[in-house]
Amino acid sequence: MSENEMKSKIPYVPAGVLNKRATPRFSPGIRTLFSYLAMLLGSFFIAISFNLFLLPNRIASGGVSGISVILNTLTHITPAYTQWALNIPLFLAGVLVLGKQFGVKTAVGSVVLPLFVLMTAHWHTPTNDPLLAALYGGLGVGIGLGLVFRGRGSTGGLDVAAQILHRVFGMRLGLAVATLDGLVILSAGLFISLENALYALIGLFATSKTIDIIQTGFQTSKAAFIISKHPTRVADAILHDLDRGLTKLQGVGGYTGDDRPVLLAVVGQNEVVRLKILVRDADPDAFVIITNAAEVLGEGFHDERLL
Repeated sequence: MSENEMKSKIPYVPAGVLNKRATPRFSPGIRTLFSYLAMLLGSFFIAISFNLFLLPNRIASGGVSGISVILNTLTHITPAYTQWALNIPLFLAGVLVLGKQFGVKTAVGSVVLPLFVLMTAHWHTPTNDPLLAALYGGLGVGIGLGLVFRGRGSTGGLDVAAQILHRVFGMRLGLAVATLDGLVILSAGLFISLENALYALIGLFATSKTIDIIQTGFQTSKAAFIISKHPTRVADAILHDLDRGLTKLQGVGGYTGDDRPVLLAVVGQNEVVRLKILVRDADPDAFVIITNAAEVLGEGFHDERLL
């Protein structure tokens, strides 16, 4: 059998793992339950981070909670009351732009988060160091917002505006939150102190990065694009020796105009070295491109079907 005939025998196999039993899907009711649990847990994380770190140290790290810190500093209004008051018009905007189902979740978040803030208001701060407060407060808020966003909901307030930017313009949620919160931080610099605003920027950075981690996970997979004159040998090594699936893409040489199949394989970070060795042994002249895949969903990789 010629090499060209062998090329046509390469089976289509998804670029993830090979021949593994699929995880059964959860019913819509279970997924909805987990979605609301994620929202409640996320709201609790935000509330305790606010009361333990941000409010006692006057760090307005953005959002409606940051606005409530500023108003509490100036007028001594209870932050939970300010949050409830500001959430109402933003909740209505969420219903109009993001739909009724989102509105239900936003209504829950808009009520529950200030309630948690009110319930944990008596908790005492473990630190009076503003730097530590900014770091740990930003980390806790980021975890909370990440969980809420994964539950496809919102805690109300400026989170709604961040979700609108994400839906309409495709902006990353972390970036959307950072942009809106930056305006609040500028206000904090004017009405509280410039030093407070600088610490709030640290908290905002921690929040933004933590949201991205919660959204995409810690693990980074690798996507390998392999161009070889012997695609059958390379594919066989990946399928059987590495036990990973692959996808054959149709490519054309830019200089020669010849058909060049491109093999796409997605592997874990700990499998990259073995993949390169197998490809080198199968075809020492193969052209290999390995790039990061921040999030991979599907068989053999991260499964997000719960939410």
